[in-house]
Amino acid sequence: MSAAPARPRGTGSNTFAALRDQLAAAAVAFAGAPGAAGDILAGIVDDVDRALSERLEIFPVCHHSPASGLAMVRRLREKQPSVIYLELCEDMRPLLDELRNCRLPVALQAFATRIEGFPAKWAPLSVVAPITESSAEYQAIAYALDTPGVELVLVDRSTDHVFQWAPETKAAPTPEDAEQSEDDGLHGGAVGLEIGDLRPRFAELEQHLLHHGKVRHWSEWWDQYVEQPLADADYDTYRQVMVMIGSLFRRLRRGSTVEDEDRERYMWTRMREHLAQGDIDPAKALYVCGAAHAASPVDEFGVDSDVAFEISPRSATTWHYGLIPSSHSAIEAQFGLVGGAVSIAAATWAKGVRRGTLQSFQLAGQRGTKKRAKKPLPPARPEGEVNDRLSGFLSRPPVLDPLDEAELLEWSVDIVRLARRNGYLASTADAIAIFETSILLAGLRNRARPTPYDFQDAAVTCIEKDRVPGRRDVRRLCEILLGGDRIGQVGYEALPPLARDVLDRLEPLGLDLSGRTLQRALLDLKADPDLRPCSDLLWLLRRLLPHDALRPIMGSRGLGETSIQESWDIALGRHQRSLVELGYEGVSVEQVLEQRLRTAVAAADATAAVALAAVEDALVHLGSVRLADELGTRAVELLATERTVDDAPVVLRRIRVLLNYFRSTEAGLPTWCERFVTAGYAHYCTLLPTAFAAEETEPPQVAAMLGFLFGMENLALSLGCDHTQLELAVLQSHPEAPAKVALLWAARFQLGLLTMSELRERCDGMLVNPLVLPTVPQYVSGFVQAIDPAPALKPFVVELLSKAFGTLPDAVLLPWLPKLITTLKDQAGELIPGLVREAGRTFPGALPAVDAFVAPWSRESATATSPVVAAPSGPVDGLVAAHPATCDALAALLGIEGDWQTAGPSANPELTALLERFPGTATALAAQLGTRS
Repeated sequence: MSAAPARPRGTGSNTFAALRDQLAAAAVAFAGAPGAAGDILAGIVDDVDRALSERLEIFPVCHHSPASGLAMVRRLREKQPSVIYLELCEDMRPLLDELRNCRLPVALQAFATRIEGFPAKWAPLSVVAPITESSAEYQAIAYALDTPGVELVLVDRSTDHVFQWAPETKAAPTPEDAEQSEDDGLHGGAVGLEIGDLRPRFAELEQHLLHHGKVRHWSEWWDQYVEQPLADADYDTYRQVMVMIGSLFRRLRRGSTVEDEDRERYMWTRMREHLAQGDIDPAKALYVCGAAHAASPVDEFGVDSDVAFEISPRSATTWHYGLIPSSHSAIEAQFGLVGGAVSIAAATWAKGVRRGTLQSFQLAGQRGTKKRAKKPLPPARPEGEVNDRLSGFLSRPPVLDPLDEAELLEWSVDIVRLARRNGYLASTADAIAIFETSILLAGLRNRARPTPYDFQDAAVTCIEKDRVPGRRDVRRLCEILLGGDRIGQVGYEALPPLARDVLDRLEPLGLDLSGRTLQRALLDLKADPDLRPCSDLLWLLRRLLPHDALRPIMGSRGLGETSIQESWDIALGRHQRSLVELGYEGVSVEQVLEQRLRTAVAAADATAAVALAAVEDALVHLGSVRLADELGTRAVELLATERTVDDAPVVLRRIRVLLNYFRSTEAGLPTWCERFVTAGYAHYCTLLPTAFAAEETEPPQVAAMLGFLFGMENLALSLGCDHTQLELAVLQSHPEAPAKVALLWAARFQLGLLTMSELRERCDGMLVNPLVLPTVPQYVSGFVQAIDPAPALKPFVVELLSKAFGTLPDAVLLPWLPKLITTLKDQAGELIPGLVREAGRTFPGALPAVDAFVAPWSRESATATSPVVAAPSGPVDGLVAAHPATCDALAALLGIEGDWQTAGPSANPELTALLERFPGTATALAAQLGTRS
């Protein structure tokens, strides 16, 4: 009897019928009756049979899995497909050709700042897909791009559909995205795409696996029970086991599967279209997808399906594409893996390649790798019969790797050496203890060979003490020993035009700006004026990039201000992602800044303070008067439409700086500045009574309004404003908060509506009123803030504080002294130095002069309270008393009331006696004045 012909891959059969019956019987024996358990197990076997029966070979993978990478290398060399379909966003295909110019790991990125068809709070949209050398997808990409006649097709939904199909809570960035370390945050707040997400979506199942596997986290369980057994397995075993795991996790999950099923419909639709267009034999193609998608229940599954799936059109959002640096820690943070998982996977991959004498695929000219002779592909092997390897894999115990004492001993010695370099008091005895403890922990966890996780736990147990002497703990040192956190880099050729332009313009500095080390740049602009363009670009990048990317150590840049020497700490290599994303917005940094300034002032939430800041940036960084005039005109419009005074302090500070700058220029004040002052004067006069009365308006904001009104009053009056408007606004203000009351008193004093004696009398009354004493710190805070609009009050504030400290008893003074300090710090911290200088001018500067010191306000009070004496008699007094009409008219004009005093004896008897002896002069003068003696 002749043997049956070998069944080629892709034809349906009952290969797994025996396994299906065995699992169904086991489920009945376990549960006592047929039920859900039997249906799930039978369904898993059916999924495996369905995936292996498909004419288009499906290669299931897990993201960043060394076992998947090793199996991919073996399968590509055996099958040598002519078409590879890869589960990756189809619009990212042009980026793959630039991978050879990068040092892995890097991430493919799609980025959009101006969005249409999505909620505005999602902006900016960002999607990343990390690529590592040990991943199966990179091996497929390298094989396809460097093998003639091989076509690589990306079939997953576009990045636009990622957000179309994503729920709002998943697509919106979370606050935790910003709470990452420098390297963990290389991807920013982007949505991560991973090929093959194999993790239980059923929390109870994951906890069950971790508990019975005697491991702490999912990455360790996956490494022990999946990676290690499949690392050296044949292709059929690998394929069947991965499809089984993907089917199990897919069936035991909570939540909706609509998005995953839509992705599968999308991918099968794209593959059928491509096969039909190119008349391609499915047997010569390979479909690389996540294991959970390998056995899909959708009707569109398979190349022979005739069910159509309508793909929705993309939105009008404009997407930009590029490559950004990635790292092992960034990938772990992106996808919720335990720290060190990707580094351990990379070490497992390298060991598997060496042990299996494999030559992995590598893009020609790949940066960061050594050149090697390309191993020619062997002749493709004919397809053999698909056998049931799953039954044997499930029925036999895992093959335990023998103990590699040399490897473990090397790890133990190296970690002790590394720990000593980082401040730990480790010795040879610790190395021996780590070696023995690693073997002990592996035995407790049913492992003959200690894994890197066992070694980590042993090292922490034996070396870690109650504190970390340096920056790195023992667990981090183990990660460094086992491969470290490898950080990728995007090559110059793969950068967008803007990033290349920046590097070219900074080339005169003579620094390697692609490195991740912090570099110091010294610019002597007086000796070498050619470096001035570099200085301008550095300040511009400082405005656009994160502040850690460029930090000025010496030198400054402002309106009308330049430096002759500058010193910079430059770390552009660490912030390459930010520089790349800057390139999505324009072709030059000047264009990007101009666009950002225009966008900022045109936004719905733009304010006058934002517009004034944009004017300052346009003048400082771009030197564009035309753009400054345009932005200034927008600032006038925004100020006129504001209904609150929240930004009054910022508006006052910025407009003062701009006015001082323009007054120093030849052209003088531009028209928009004059309009801003007049509009601001009328605007703040109108809102002043409301701001005084409103509880939500803080005293600093009211003080800023008064500062604008009094500081800009001369200019505003010269431009046609009316001073009466300010007086009416102050008279209509009736605040209740103590600090605002003090500000109102200061405003009335500045307008002449309140004299110094009246102000002093009111404050003296507060200090003797026990009901008002608790609020005195707030009154003082208001007076201190009033120094800006009314500088003449500085001596009075010093007087008020001196009286408080001098007259109040300790029982009253000590309780509210802390409140006074905190109030002044919170509300008027920037004005305290000026107040201290005023106190320095008031009080004596030497200790001997303290005893004889008399406060200026004490002398004024003595003068003001001295008794009224009779006016001395004399010629002048007699003349004025004889003709009181002139004095009465002048007193009425000045608003002075009072009665005439009775003339007393002459204050100068010698003069009186002289006039009596020689009356001729006085008589002639009287005749001349028309009076009679």
